[in-house]
Amino acid sequence: MTSWRQILDAVDALEVGQYDDALVAAMQARGGAREAIRFHVPTFKSFASSELEPRGSGAWPAVSVTGGACKLQCDHCRAKILEPMLPAPTPAALWRVVNEAIERGAHGMLLTGGSNHRDEVEYGAFYPTIRRIKDAFPAFRIAMHTALVTRETAGRIAASGVDAAMLDIIGAQDTVQQVYHLRRPVADFERSLQYLTETRLRVVPHIVVGLHYGRLLGEWAALEIVARHRPAALVLVVVMPFYAPAHRAFAIPPAREVGRVFLAARERLPGLPLLLGCARPPGRVKVEIDAYAVMAGLNGIAHPSDGTVELAVRLGREVRVSPACCSIAIDDALLGLAPDNGAAVDVADFLRRERARPRAVGALARIPVVAG
Repeated sequence: MTSWRQILDAVDALEVGQYDDALVAAMQARGGAREAIRFHVPTFKSFASSELEPRGSGAWPAVSVTGGACKLQCDHCRAKILEPMLPAPTPAALWRVVNEAIERGAHGMLLTGGSNHRDEVEYGAFYPTIRRIKDAFPAFRIAMHTALVTRETAGRIAASGVDAAMLDIIGAQDTVQQVYHLRRPVADFERSLQYLTETRLRVVPHIVVGLHYGRLLGEWAALEIVARHRPAALVLVVVMPFYAPAHRAFAIPPAREVGRVFLAARERLPGLPLLLGCARPPGRVKVEIDAYAVMAGLNGIAHPSDGTVELAVRLGREVRVSPACCSIAIDDALLGLAPDNGAAVDVADFLRRERARPRAVGALARIPVVAG
């Protein structure tokens, strides 16, 4: 039997990485990388790949109801991720932004905003407009970042017609206080997840690996919180410390530590869709993280590094691609795709071509992205 280490070595684009042999062997022994995998290319972030051919520019914009403003000013973000989003600071602006996006071909959006001092996004005035959008454009998908919620707020979000609700789950009190500057207990994150999962919403919590200044601290507790409530899916992302203040510097989590979280999540949450979201550091560490995600058996990866698709094919995984945010495209039915839509790679044909042209570069180039 070919070892996964040998398969890694056969993918030219992955040669820049340094991989933990013991971790790769553990992932192979578990045999988790067998199910189909979907690669997501949402258009709210720039992305280029030699393996995927992006289509449908603007299909999934990101919209912020507070523009670039956020009162929490968490150390890892400081509201910088909001700045490039489309601002919609009033319900009327949100209606206009969505209509203009649909005219340009949008199929859905990420809806978010900056938090108040209690880690709540104040959507109150926007719920009627969200309901109006869903009534007017039923096929238009909305993935909402909810932040922390009360039971009443969870009910209002569900009644507005949102398709997927997202929130970060933090498992360490020190992280809540020091990174988020928040005076709320970890229990409030679990309560928010409970309130959301009690509704009809598709709930997709996120865990930020390395959130405590690049150290792993509350990730295991966060996995246990998710396991107690069984949402629709779990998105794992990796902290991107580009905006941290100099006096509160972040380290970049080692890829092998991130890979161990992936493996632990797959083992702790069998049967639950696990997705690697857009946020993770660039460069060599991203290549390594993406490779570990494929080998650990994650079900989806957003904005994959070059070589990641090829690795999935070499491991025998059915490959599909989509322009949608991974939080909304949990399955074909939610995205609105027909069962036979998508770009699937013929693994046997690919391997025949590889044998004829060993270690070919870009053999999977130009796989089209489904436009919906």
